[in-house]
Amino acid sequence: MNRITITRVSALIGYFGLLILQMVWIIWLTPHNTAHLPTSLSLLFLVGPLMFPLRGMLYGRPYTHAWVSFLALFYLLLGISDAWSGSKQPLLTALEIVFSTLLYLGAMLYARFRGKQLKESEAESDK
Repeated sequence: MNRITITRVSALIGYFGLLILQMVWIIWLTPHNTAHLPTSLSLLFLVGPLMFPLRGMLYGRPYTHAWVSFLALFYLLLGISDAWSGSKQPLLTALEIVFSTLLYLGAMLYARFRGKQLKESEAESDK
């Protein structure tokens, strides 16, 4: 496997892992009587932003991967703040940190490598 495939797969694992983790955490694992927001509002704020880059992630568009790396930083900060404040669910917090880091690194490196590959192929076709 080349580095473009490895970074794309790691970005997709991080993306879908984070998406599924957020939905499972909000819907099934958070007690409804201790939540500060209704479940639908929590889903809107935490899962909603992850739905915007879905199509670009599936089609492997470098531009989408570039800006989704910034979105991953939000979830990384969310996971770090949960860990710092003494989360009652440390495994889920650790998974959130791992998936968001995987998404950030995979998306950023994929955008870099794939963008460079597209520029090289464009330069060759212009010759």
